[in-house]
Amino acid sequence: MELRGAVALVTGGNGGLGQRICHALAREGAHIAVMYAQSRDQAEGVARELATTYQVNAAAFACDITDQAAVEGLVAAVAAKFGAIDILVNDAAFNKSVPFPDLDAMTMELWDKIMAVNLTGPMRLCKAVAPVMKRQGRGRIVNIASVAGLTPTGSSIAYAISKAGLIHLTRCMAVALAPETLVNCVAPGLLEGTRATANLRPEQVTHSAASSLLRKAADKDDCADMVVTMCRTETMTGQTIVIDAGRVFH
Repeated sequence: MELRGAVALVTGGNGGLGQRICHALAREGAHIAVMYAQSRDQAEGVARELATTYQVNAAAFACDITDQAAVEGLVAAVAAKFGAIDILVNDAAFNKSVPFPDLDAMTMELWDKIMAVNLTGPMRLCKAVAPVMKRQGRGRIVNIASVAGLTPTGSSIAYAISKAGLIHLTRCMAVALAPETLVNCVAPGLLEGTRATANLRPEQVTHSAASSLLRKAADKDDCADMVVTMCRTETMTGQTIVIDAGRVFH
């Protein structure tokens, strides 16, 4: 798909990886809707920087993706402002570090919150943009999962399961939305400078980098560039690409 002039909605667009994704798409000429849950000033700052740097249209939109009415309102607002929604990037996520054996600390309230943001939220957004993309005759959805969805690792059991679900949701939505909309997924490993990594225990961060073949964290720009590739593609759908400096192979 030609990205110049396309409209991209990026959830969590003010986060560490989300900002890189916004910049990578804007660099290709896409207009950007920067969705945030909190940190309005930061999100508006990202939008201003995108507009100034790349001469594209960009604006910040608040949304609680666990709220169905809010998600429907977001999609309507973005479509009204930009005239289309060609790309959805589901980057917004929540995690809290809980060691796997500590089942008492993995409360059902925490489980429900992680699932609501990391798995049900993307489903709400996919459903909301699906009719828009179908009418347009084209669309791209890119989900941001994690290597924790492919192997029992990550910040908690709930986080790992939510990301495993997101990977399979990618496959199922690829079937549901074909042929107009292509759906793919990026599964990063450890990323430095993100809220998710900030919530990890220090020993997890050290182990993740040291145990990779390349002895370093994954690169946020590599992940953002893969999002761009998945938005451009005309023949890849239902796929998950791992970017983790060589830790998980699938």
